[in-house]
Amino acid sequence: MNPKCARCEKTVYPVEKLSCLDKPWHKGCFNCEVCHTKLTMKSYKGYEKKPYCNAHYPTTRFTSVRDTPENLRLKEQQKRQSNVQYQSGYRESLQQYTAVADNPESQRVKRTQQLSGSGYSQQTSTAGSRWEQQQASRPAPQPSYTAPEPRDEPAPQPVAPSYHSEPAQSYDPEPAYDPEPEPEPEPEPAPEPAPEPAPSGGGKMKALYDYVAADDDEVSFAEGDCAVDVETVDEGWIICTIESSGARGMAPSNYFE
Repeated sequence: MNPKCARCEKTVYPVEKLSCLDKPWHKGCFNCEVCHTKLTMKSYKGYEKKPYCNAHYPTTRFTSVRDTPENLRLKEQQKRQSNVQYQSGYRESLQQYTAVADNPESQRVKRTQQLSGSGYSQQTSTAGSRWEQQQASRPAPQPSYTAPEPRDEPAPQPVAPSYHSEPAQSYDPEPAYDPEPEPEPEPEPAPEPAPEPAPSGGGKMKALYDYVAADDDEVSFAEGDCAVDVETVDEGWIICTIESSGARGMAPSNYFE
């Protein structure tokens, strides 16, 4: 049997049936309780099994109430009643107690405490009286100072003046302070002699290393080749003629000796 719609209370057939909030609805009857806006399964909010839209969903926030004289009076009255009840309960709890039977163990502990207290007080009084007796029987100390006996010192005899002067004592001056010699500074190493410049014109030089020309105006040579007609062009460069090849051009001067 087909159920009834929760809104219009008419029969709901399966084609137009919408189940939500534990109730069957027509799709056209599923709307907001306040503004009757049509809702869907994604846009509704249920409250007490009734559909609402976002704007009319009932809030559960607390509302502030102004403190009127009547509210203040009731608040103070409740506070006094709670204090009175607390005080009366506290007094009743003090009046109530639980009686405990004295068993042999509790009686033994109680007797031990009494004996220990009386024994300590008796020992204290005995020790005090004994110390007073010792102080009373001890003799008073007497001073042990004795006056020194007089000595018979001989009278001083006159000394005859002496006309011979005593030799003057030699004065030995303190040795002069000899400071420790300062360590001599280490000699600085002699600077290496600068390489002798190549002769400005003429002369003959021998190659120390192989060299391959890196430009058109340079010459290539091998170790041991001789250079003639040497001319200095710039610092580190010369113009020479290689005897083995007969080529003439620029070469680095530090490759020759």
